[in-house]
Amino acid sequence: YLAKLSSVGSISEEETCEKLKGLIQRQVQMCKKNLEVMDSVRRGAQLAIEECQYQFRNRRWNCSTLDTLPVFGKVVTQGTREAAFVYAISSAGVAFAVTRACSSGELDKCGCDRTVQGGSPQGFQWSGCSDNIAYGVAFSQSFVDIRERSKGASSNRALMNLHNNEAGRKAILNNMRVECKCHGVSGSCEFKTCWKAMPPFRKVGNVLKEKFDGATEVEQSEIGSTKVLVPKNSQFKPHTDEDLVYLDSSPDFCDHDLKNGVLGTSGRQCNKTSKAIDGCELMCCGRGFHTDEVEVVERCSCKFHWCCSVKCKPCHRVVEIHTCR
Repeated sequence: YLAKLSSVGSISEEETCEKLKGLIQRQVQMCKKNLEVMDSVRRGAQLAIEECQYQFRNRRWNCSTLDTLPVFGKVVTQGTREAAFVYAISSAGVAFAVTRACSSGELDKCGCDRTVQGGSPQGFQWSGCSDNIAYGVAFSQSFVDIRERSKGASSNRALMNLHNNEAGRKAILNNMRVECKCHGVSGSCEFKTCWKAMPPFRKVGNVLKEKFDGATEVEQSEIGSTKVLVPKNSQFKPHTDEDLVYLDSSPDFCDHDLKNGVLGTSGRQCNKTSKAIDGCELMCCGRGFHTDEVEVVERCSCKFHWCCSVKCKPCHRVVEIHTCR
């Protein structure tokens, strides 16, 4: 819901925290104590929705949002693999945006990671502004996970959500990169300084989408007095901290069901030649599709003119657009 608050300016007053729908009381208290971080949390939420919609743009469920709570409809209230992805990408989005704000100097509470210093076995010098991923992850754990922990983290769904929240953060942690800058005469690389940087958020989305496709169906079990999630099929190998887990089978997302936040696939564009889920047969759930011819205008025959402009001709082309009935 934070992601949709375009009407609210900067979250800079404690009263604003009280007005934020969808937060539990302990999150409201955290909001009041961390006002300067809340705009980053909102950016992280927006980032998560945009990435979710990019990753699922060719699926029956395309991560569409509603203007009600919850913003994904009842898709996230059921323990499906779609809910698993939403929790993971949201948790990752908050960690990513808060870390980025630390590194850019927006926040007084944190800055660059100064623990990454000294020489390296590879012969370069650790220096520069390493991303303070530890702070971003810690804030995400505190702010995002508190919702599940306040319920008592022993229910199936709380365990599932906490696991997927952590898997989202792991997608950043396990894909941190080393970036370097060369120093020397005329650009030679006599020596170089390096720092640790987060991967692009698109990479995080790609990793979590792969985890979505290979998600593990789980059920609750007890080991001693501890409640844990184990694979429902005992022949499957146990999931790791990086994998997504889910409890319930997903609906087919074919038909419009606004009560459950499912928009259906009627009117969705499909690929006539594809046999995959974006193909018209699967996307349209066997209902068939309409074909329309549309004229598109593209730039063509572009030439560079000295100096300095590029001039192109408009080219008209007719393309077929296929949409589900």
